Amino acid sequence: MTVKPLGERVLVKTDKMEEKTASGLFIPQTSQEKTQFATVTAVGSDVKSVKAGEKILHDKYAGTAIKIDGDDYLILNQKDVLAVIE
Repeated sequence: MTVKPLGERVLVKTDKMEEKTASGLFIPQTSQEKTQFATVTAVGSDVKSVKAGEKILHDKYAGTAIKIDGDDYLILNQKDVLAVIE
């Protein structure tokens, strides 16, 4: 399935959280903190600040969560992108 965001929206794939601590303890998904890092997959026609393939930092509770082919994605407004990570 292909998703093309409209206007000033950005489609990002959320980065996976670590399921294990440095000492080897497993962290249940219910206790894991929500990630704020993601990779841009597609951008709307009005987005100028980011492009596909860039890693970004976004607002913690921003966006609409969707699943595409079993993977977790977010559709964010351009204003919810806080920084590009180089």
